[in-house]
Amino acid sequence: MSNGGLISVMDIRLECCKIIGAGIATVSMAGAGVGVGIVFGSLVISVSRNPSLKPELFQLAILGFALTEAVGLLGLMMSFLLLFR
Repeated sequence: MSNGGLISVMDIRLECCKIIGAGIATVSMAGAGVGVGIVFGSLVISVSRNPSLKPELFQLAILGFALTEAVGLLGLMMSFLLLFR
């Protein structure tokens, strides 16, 4: 039996849950921003304490940056999956 094109209550609840879940998943982007700030802030402090280790510390900072951004991008991907699937 057709409901005449009306959207059921379950469909509305499902869409609401998808939007709320996607919003929660994007919180990881804020965490990634904080993480990048911590990584480069620590780099500045470390180089100011021991300038002779600058090349090695910079390499480690770039690795930390990449890993932190990967976590943020995974959260963004999860939010897109929730929204558009």
